[in-house]
Amino acid sequence: MILSAVGVLAAAGAGAASIVLVPGRARSVAMLLALVLFPALILGDQWHSAQIVDLRDDSARLAALGIVGLVVVAILTAVFHRWPVALPLAIVAALPFRVPLHAGGDTANLLVPLYLVIAGGVLAAAWRGWRTSASRAGGGVGGTTPEEALATAGGGGSPAPTGPARLLPLVLAAVVLLYALQTLYSPDFSKSLQNVCFFFVPFSLVYALLRDVHWNRKLLILVLWVVALEAVAFVLVGAIEYFSRELFWNDQVIRSNEFHTYFRVNSIFWDPNIYGRYLALVIVVAMAALLWAKERRTMALLTGLVALLWLGLVVTFSQSSFAALLAGLAVLAALRWSWRWTLAAVGAGAVMAIVIVLFAGGTSKLSPDRLNTDTGGRGNLVSGGAKLFAQRPLWGYGAGSFPRAYREHAATKKAPVVVSHTEPITVAAEQGLIGLVAYVALIVVALLTMGSGLFSGEASPAGGTVAGVPHSGGRRRRPSTWGRAAVTGPAGQSVPRAAVLATFVALLVHTMAYAGFYEDPITWVLLAVGASLATVPAVRPSA
Repeated sequence: MILSAVGVLAAAGAGAASIVLVPGRARSVAMLLALVLFPALILGDQWHSAQIVDLRDDSARLAALGIVGLVVVAILTAVFHRWPVALPLAIVAALPFRVPLHAGGDTANLLVPLYLVIAGGVLAAAWRGWRTSASRAGGGVGGTTPEEALATAGGGGSPAPTGPARLLPLVLAAVVLLYALQTLYSPDFSKSLQNVCFFFVPFSLVYALLRDVHWNRKLLILVLWVVALEAVAFVLVGAIEYFSRELFWNDQVIRSNEFHTYFRVNSIFWDPNIYGRYLALVIVVAMAALLWAKERRTMALLTGLVALLWLGLVVTFSQSSFAALLAGLAVLAALRWSWRWTLAAVGAGAVMAIVIVLFAGGTSKLSPDRLNTDTGGRGNLVSGGAKLFAQRPLWGYGAGSFPRAYREHAATKKAPVVVSHTEPITVAAEQGLIGLVAYVALIVVALLTMGSGLFSGEASPAGGTVAGVPHSGGRRRRPSTWGRAAVTGPAGQSVPRAAVLATFVALLVHTMAYAGFYEDPITWVLLAVGASLATVPAVRPSA
């Protein structure tokens, strides 16, 4: 236990250092240490579990898996070193995929493809950073590649961050360290260790790797192609499930479909809500590109993409995903047109929804028992989480403790579900006020970083540009205050920054109903890309 606790703190410290350090030998050492520690800690913690024992007894299978993993990592390292642009594309492409590992009569769905990409990326970045430091120590930069020169400059050649962008890595590193510290008194240390090693530490490396990337127009278009093609493929898989009325996995959803009048699909994802989250986020990205598109062919392709993804989203029947999509679209509408009209529309929609609920089902619909039933027991989880927070308001029950603490201290009866679906409730119960402050600080700093410069500027003259895209001439048009960044922001950067901001807001809304903020690698990708884009030097659209 003591050795594992020291290991968790060391791994989290290495992950936090990877976030805040600039490219060079020190960061290379931190990234390599984190890369070694997080799988070693998982292996040590689960050494006597049924899954690991099953693998240990089958030495040939274990050796084969190890050899395949090493070969894949070696190939990825060589590819990323030779073509650095492949690293961000590989990370984005690997985000949705989880591999089911069957052992000991149980199944674990792990982000194995992403972990392999992280390993290859860390080794390539460490080699590049080590060579760059050696070159500087030799008195010059001769012999360095352009990519190494960019890495040396920090942030993909961007200037040193200022304001919220400067605070973001510090706050994120503090979140990682705080969560690791709060594993020390968690009643479920194994669960908290797994959260640190499966999510916080490897995703810290994702942030570090992507923060160095120079997100130019070509790369951003390639990323859009990657997520679009993958999302279309997932929708096709979901369509096969829907029309065949058969799912590939998740017995719980399969049994649920047998008792419902509707049929939910999950495509390659374990949960329909996670599948819906992914589709909703991709739709927001595609809509950002569509709203500022200027070529008819591009508009047609993006319109078809959004329509197809919407059809895929509908059959997930994920209410949280629909809400996330609406939130992301509202942000885009506020940026593209008017925040006042957008706010009015959102308010009117909320009032209409309340009226429909009241008149359609009566006031009994709003009773706690009925609300809890309609939300699948989440009402009890929210009230139980609030009770846990009241019992330990300052430091909480410890990282990863919600399931056990809820079952032992808050559940009034045997609860069928003990995993909180509301991120603030989870943070408050597990980490107390200390963790809640860190969580809110991260969100605020992230939003300020992503939105910096998008909400100020001057009116565009007729025939001027909006995010580098010409709009029609005629009478002078006065854009909204929130939309002015599209006029004065850096050419080619306002649209991706708007997409990142809207997608992050959509993700936040989804975590209010389905949690998974820190545990979703998309969160860390958006933080890294948002921080990187925020440091691009501002230029006039005419440039």
